[in-house]
Amino acid sequence: MDLYKVLKDRFGFEQFRAGQEAVIRHVLAGNDTIAILPTGMGKSLCYQLPAYLLNGTVLIISPLVALMEDQVAIMKKNGEKRVVALNSFLSHREKNRLLGDLAKYKFIFISPEMLGRHQVLQQLRAIDLALIVVDEAHCVSQWGFDFRPDYLRIGTFFQGLKRPAILALTATADDKVTNDIRSYLQLNSPVVHRESVDRPNISYNMLQVDNDAAKTEWIKARLLSTTGPGIIYVSSRKRADALAEILQEAGIATAAYHAGKGQEDRAFIQEQFINGELSWICATNAFGMGIHKDDIRQVIHEHIPAMIAGYVQEVGRAGRDGEQSVVTLLHAPEDITKTRFIMQDDIPQEEEIRYYEKLLGENKQADEAAEWARISETGKRIIDYYRERMSLEEVIAQMRELIRDKEHQLEQMVRIVHAEQCVREQLLAYFGERKTWQPEFCCSNCDHAQPLLKKGLEMPDSTKTLMRWEERLGLLLERQIDGETARSSQ
Repeated sequence: MDLYKVLKDRFGFEQFRAGQEAVIRHVLAGNDTIAILPTGMGKSLCYQLPAYLLNGTVLIISPLVALMEDQVAIMKKNGEKRVVALNSFLSHREKNRLLGDLAKYKFIFISPEMLGRHQVLQQLRAIDLALIVVDEAHCVSQWGFDFRPDYLRIGTFFQGLKRPAILALTATADDKVTNDIRSYLQLNSPVVHRESVDRPNISYNMLQVDNDAAKTEWIKARLLSTTGPGIIYVSSRKRADALAEILQEAGIATAAYHAGKGQEDRAFIQEQFINGELSWICATNAFGMGIHKDDIRQVIHEHIPAMIAGYVQEVGRAGRDGEQSVVTLLHAPEDITKTRFIMQDDIPQEEEIRYYEKLLGENKQADEAAEWARISETGKRIIDYYRERMSLEEVIAQMRELIRDKEHQLEQMVRIVHAEQCVREQLLAYFGERKTWQPEFCCSNCDHAQPLLKKGLEMPDSTKTLMRWEERLGLLLERQIDGETARSSQ
């Protein structure tokens, strides 16, 4: 089969990017495949192109509603109408209608939680699946334990299905994460295709400051003197809101993005950023996964991330267009303590787990028992997942192991932040790679020069106050009504 003809006719490209053709050929051969392709390498093509050469439907399991909505919108814009997303944006009536029509669609995007519903599985068993895709598959390992236990259940969901090949896609995965993906997804002798995580057009910079106030001043000065668009990653929702407000007051087109905002607000802020109405996003790590914006020039971390893999994922959102970009990590002496607290906050402690178990034994409802035991919603999901599979003592041991693993990952990140060795060299070594050449602008440990980033532009006065999506929609409707009134009076 002529893959290049399909590439040209369907997608308008003359050549594949690194790794794409090899992954596609493995998929077409029916092999379970783990594809580790850096951000910006076009992972979606690895399932979209084979879909047009295979009979049946492609099921794409995606972690975030905003991510799948974005991908569906792009596909529809490119002319593919047989695509749908099954998620919490849909009303009960819409979900029932779509479930009855699933066989009509070539591409079905779905969350792990929706996949676990009995009615959904019944409908999926009734259609011919050509390929199952697990997007952002590193979530199986990095998020599954302490954020989305349903990711750990994905492999069991396929039992009873006439299972086709599975393609697991991610931008970063060390050996541990790769083995977790293989195990939890129950892959059959998977082919592992790995491209280098190195991004030569990204300059890495580590900068120590005295405190949070110094971080704020540095960020404000940086954004006023250099260009975006860019992302500022912060450690908490409260900080995202506060920093965004400070930057807005300085005349910088900025918005906060985090899981505490409503789905509509998050989707609208994301759209504003992609369309260039916003220059900067102050975000927790809830933002950025699957964002299709190629011209991000800067990524700033104003805290020490909890793990190297997460850091590489986040900075990898810069410079997808191949142009020179700069990433900066600001850190202060108290950051390690803050990161450790946030990192372990949702992991239930032994006394909490035992009390939760005691309350359940007294026939308390699970949600009420968790509240009494002071266990967060995330913590409850963790415990409930392991209680299904382990004894109480084994669950407690599992939580201790999880804390030790997280502490080890934080220590690895801290070493890179404080080391005098080349930052790029250390990041590559973590993923088992070696630096083979020296970019012109490598990192703050290799040289003090940074790429020139032209002065950023202040946003127009008319956009300095960022409106909620409801207000923007109301304004647009008012304009439409005014326009129709004017036309009718002519």
